[in-house]
Amino acid sequence: MWYGLSSIAARFINYLLTPFLTYSHHIKTSDFGKMGLIYSALPVLNVLFTYGFETAYFRFSSREEYKKTIYSTTAISLFISTCFFTLLLWFNQAWIGSATGLSDIPLLIKYSILVIAFDTLSSIPFARLRQEGRPIKFAIIKIMGISINMLLTWFFIGYCAGKVEENPSSILHLVYNTQTNPIVYVVLANLVQSILTLVLLFSEVRQIKLQFNLTLWKEMMVYSLPLLIVGFGGIINETFDRLMLNKWLPGTQEFKEAQVGVYNACYKLSILITLFIQAFKMGAEPFFFKQAESANPQRTYARVMKFFVIVITLMFLVVSLYIPIWKYFIGPQYRVGLAVVPILLLANIFLGIYYNLSVWFKLSNKTIAGTYITLIGTTITLVVNYFFIPTFGYMASAWATFLCYGTMMVLSFVWGQKQYYIPYAWKKLVAYMVIVILFFFIHKGITALWGNIWFGLTISSLLVFVYTWFILLVEKKEFQKLPIIGKMIK
Repeated sequence: MWYGLSSIAARFINYLLTPFLTYSHHIKTSDFGKMGLIYSALPVLNVLFTYGFETAYFRFSSREEYKKTIYSTTAISLFISTCFFTLLLWFNQAWIGSATGLSDIPLLIKYSILVIAFDTLSSIPFARLRQEGRPIKFAIIKIMGISINMLLTWFFIGYCAGKVEENPSSILHLVYNTQTNPIVYVVLANLVQSILTLVLLFSEVRQIKLQFNLTLWKEMMVYSLPLLIVGFGGIINETFDRLMLNKWLPGTQEFKEAQVGVYNACYKLSILITLFIQAFKMGAEPFFFKQAESANPQRTYARVMKFFVIVITLMFLVVSLYIPIWKYFIGPQYRVGLAVVPILLLANIFLGIYYNLSVWFKLSNKTIAGTYITLIGTTITLVVNYFFIPTFGYMASAWATFLCYGTMMVLSFVWGQKQYYIPYAWKKLVAYMVIVILFFFIHKGITALWGNIWFGLTISSLLVFVYTWFILLVEKKEFQKLPIIGKMIK
């Protein structure tokens, strides 16, 4: 709960930048598209820079013979590789500009390289906080960093931009140049956040000793390298559709970037599900590895999956049925792409379930299985986008995401049940997903007959209530085992 709520709070603060930027007259739709492109490239670099060592750290930290050296070994490895990769990218900025189509904004690329470098250096200190069960400090640092990011973004875009335009001789021109693309300042705010975060983790950084266990490092590399491929494939599936839109969509460059901007903004309307999945991942990974040492971890994993699906299907209804309200989260010029939202919501449900299912190959040390599954998903993403983007634009990207995550989820379930059986109540969970999809289409059909917004919202509330009541009725015994909810039900 601590990791989840702190991550949700931090991410939600960050997501508040979306309405601010999409409503700002200083940020054009094409500029927001450029932001989507750079923030599609950053996760790819993050996978390269961390190369699966965060997961490996959790996997090996429970081994008694490695407890004294694993933190320093992991941190030193990442520090050396981060220096190497940062220098490599710094002297090859032209290649990054060509790949993202942002060669005309070199400062944006420089800041982005530094962002990923500082974020990587913070990753293992953050992992240590999670592994040691220190969620309060974890939460404070996360929220402070993102709050600074948000305040600086508002300062640059919401305050300085207007003041300098009104009075070019203002002292603010020392920190804001109207000739610089405003999205550079958005990434600059991100860079300040990354540096501040590392400074706040100083006590964890100071605990790194000059101890390097070569035997441990080799084992971690063998374990994590397949995860590197999994990570690359996962990021391609998750963010590369923006880059593919910019590459394969016909039309002028400004039109392409504007379409990327629309898709990027609408993608963020899956905020609740995205936040929940990210928060779940933050707390689940160390939890799963610790549970592996208990008597019957499979039963625990099955229960976690059940509650996960219940929560995430309810979130699907809350977002998809209340789109007439959620749409105001983005500017009017971006709402033309709202049709992708329900598709992306379902895709993210599949992704969240896949994260749950992936416990089987991480615990059984068969991470190569995750590689194969991810590569199949990546192939689907590339093929669907390549053939259908020229005709259907960002709708093709949405369906590619849906098909990719759906396929990965099914493959992981079928394969995992043979290799590491977990008693998932899969028939019941599939039924829950089918029910919320039916509710979505029922709502769509009813509101098509009468488009009154208040009538539509009333039907939305009724359907959400019915589903909640149904779940509480079916899962009454399960919920009674939970201390807080159990008392409420009784």
